[in-house]
Amino acid sequence: QVQLVESGGGLVQAGGSLRLSCAASGSIFSIDDMGWYRQAPGKQRELVASITRSGSTNYGDSVKDRFTISRDNAKNTVYLQMNSLKPEDTAVYYCNGDILNGRTWSRGNYWGQGTQVTVST
Repeated sequence: QVQLVESGGGLVQAGGSLRLSCAASGSIFSIDDMGWYRQAPGKQRELVASITRSGSTNYGDSVKDRFTISRDNAKNTVYLQMNSLKPEDTAVYYCNGDILNGRTWSRGNYWGQGTQVTVST
């Protein structure tokens, strides 16, 4: 089994910062792309940021210059540093990973359970 577990969400005032973490565990041989997505009530899930194994990054337009994605391949962990938070950043944030299972040797796309981020005015 492969699991992604997010942590670090919470309530913060506008202009504040939060750091999300997502640790992958289980029968992992390797992890390729990892990313963060978010879904606000009544809206579709959208890409926040993604990062390749080698460290190339991609950001959604609404978070560029405010959020930073990074990863620690040795720890199978991806991070999202969120600065200058706005009320419109309020959403459930989901971790995603493209993982090669070392037990079944099958590649799959996995999601975490999500962590709530609420930005107050």
